Amino acid sequence: MKERLHKILAHAGVASRRAAERMIREHRVRVNGVLVVEQGTQVDPARDRIEVDGQPLARAEAAHHYVALNKPIGVVSTAHDPEGRPTVVDLIHASRRLYPVGRLDIDSEGLVLVTDDGELTFRLTHARFGIEKEYYVHVACPEPIDQRLVDQLHNGVMLDDGLARAVRANVLKTSPRGGSLRVVLVEGRQRQVRRMLAALGSTVERLQRVRIGPLVLGELELGQHRALRPREVEALRAAVGLET
Repeated sequence: MKERLHKILAHAGVASRRAAERMIREHRVRVNGVLVVEQGTQVDPARDRIEVDGQPLARAEAAHHYVALNKPIGVVSTAHDPEGRPTVVDLIHASRRLYPVGRLDIDSEGLVLVTDDGELTFRLTHARFGIEKEYYVHVACPEPIDQRLVDQLHNGVMLDDGLARAVRANVLKTSPRGGSLRVVLVEGRQRQVRRMLAALGSTVERLQRVRIGPLVLGELELGQHRALRPREVEALRAAVGLET
């Protein structure tokens, strides 16, 4: 049975759907020795020979791997970094090809999910599935934060790439020049929390992601990682409408 090539690459753990589409655009994929140039190409993984960067596509193993990591500041949320900076995949030392689900900027810390489940990755990062990402944020500003800031986050902040809103937000603690917030988003724009708060006159001093959908950071120490428990995998897949 034929499927779209980018889906096959994702299911095999090569990359997320979006990254697989980019690989095709970059002319890195061949089918039966022929360079693929069209995004909608359909192939039969049981019959066709698929190569990525000149290497035959190995069949996906029966079970995917799912790892939760508490990312430290200074680590990038990619599988490879052309600048040579440490990546989340470097911290895991996995024996198979894994990649992070979405991004958490280099200046932020907290929960990152790393996996080879391409379909789950696609759904967790696509806004239409409405998966919440929860952050604890410490901000500095000229006066204590209050409900006005929360209301502005709820109502929306105009950024250079359009209006951005928090699904939920609340004040956790105040200080004479700032305080701490809990912010929940369903979008995944680059540095979104930081840019929203900057537009409102606040500077983020610390940002920690503590939840992705039903998956929580919990007591995982900074820089440490662990395999997800079966019930956590089931909850994540159920949250995006996938069978376990």
